[in-house]
Order: sequence, then C-alpha cells, then structure tokens
Amino acid sequence: MMERALEAFARGVGVTRSFTHPYLAERVEGLWALRDAPRTRGRYRNEEWIAHGLAPARVHCIVRAHARGRYSVTPVCGGGESLADVRAEYRALGYRLGRTEPLMVHRLQRIPRRAARAEVTRVTTPDLAAQVAKAARARQILPEHLTPDAPVRLYTALVDDAPAGWVSSIQIDTAAWCAQLYVRAEHRRRGIGAALMCRMLRDDRSCGVRLAVLAASHAGALLYAQLGYEQIGTVLLYTPPRA
Repeated sequence: MMERALEAFARGVGVTRSFTHPYLAERVEGLWALRDAPRTRGRYRNEEWIAHGLAPARVHCIVRAHARGRYSVTPVCGGGESLADVRAEYRALGYRLGRTEPLMVHRLQRIPRRAARAEVTRVTTPDLAAQVAKAARARQILPEHLTPDAPVRLYTALVDDAPAGWVSSIQIDTAAWCAQLYVRAEHRRRGIGAALMCRMLRDDRSCGVRLAVLAASHAGALLYAQLGYEQIGTVLLYTPPRA
C-alpha cells in the first residue's frame, strides 16, 4: 500500500506543479525525483526528492549526485520506522526540518454522507473554472481536464452562486491524489469541507479508484479521520544543509 500511496503522492504533486511548465515525477535510484522538464528559458524551480525505506545518509548521497540545483528532501516514515531516529539522522547531516504532515489513505469501501448549505458540483465548464481560479487567485484546473473522463477532477461548493471552497482529485491508475482542499474563512465550520471530500471520494470510486491518498495538516487530519481516512505514515519536509 505504501508504494502505491507514494506513487500517487509523487505523480499527483507533479501534475499540480505542471500547470505552468511540465514538472516530472521520475524514479532515481529508489527515490522519487520531482523537477522541471528541460527549459529553454527561465530558472528551474526547486526540486523535490521523496524517499522511503532508505537511510538518510544514502538519500543524501543520491540527491547530491543527481540534483541539478536547489532542492528539498521529503522522507516518508511508515509505521514500522522510528520517526525519532530518522529525524536525528537528518539533523546530524545538517538538514533543517520545516514541518511534518500525516500521510493518509482512504480505501473507499465506506464513504459517509455529509450535507452542507452549499451546492457541491464538479467543475466542467470554462466559466466555472474561471470563477474558482479567481477565488483561489490561482488556476486550479486546465481546459483539457474539463471533460467527463479526465484524470483531474475539480470540485467546488457554491454559496449564492460563488465558490466557497474547492478540492481536486488527480487519478493515478487505481489510486488518486487529493490536492488543495480549501474553504474560504467566512464559510468554515459549516460542513463544506466534508461535503466536498465525500463528493470527491464517491466520484473517485465510480472512476475505478481503489486508494485515495493525501498529506494532511495536523488540524485537517481530524476531519479526514472522521471521513474514513487512516494514517499510514508521516511526511517530513527538509531543506538541505547550507553549502
């Protein structure tokens, strides 16, 4: 399960970073490397290296050998690993911990129903996509993803015909990565986030998804657990030692 979850994590993040320029998710010596495709102009964005099951010293050597520029390292610790030991080893290598996030999965066998005082709908028109982009101050979906069978699905909750929240599902074979759940401050504590997630999960299941994956904030993890998600690991986000 962990390997499927990590692939959904890596490739899903790659899709969200590809709206302006392709951001590739590739396997490199047992790690997932996320980085820009070749550019003809402009600076390369920060690379992200996702690791699981490899010693921090080994991860450090691989990344140093293959990174093209600026990078971060994201080890994922499963239930059988010592989080304290991993943190101590990265600290000894000079890495600086930014934050940790629970890695959670939903098996889509039982999905609760949640009602909200909002109209929850999938975004399938350019006009609605533009409304969500304006509310989010960033594009949330590309035109080619508005078709019924697209692997990227965006959902929004409408209050008085205006987007009050949104979330995306990115299907990776029979897994899906949940990206960018957000509810505007003035509409929180009204069940909108839960209603968005439940609609998304039901559509995931109907599209053949068997494992829904996300990285949660520690506050968000409380909501996700109520919806049937379970934690399978911890994501740690590190910046490298100064040269």
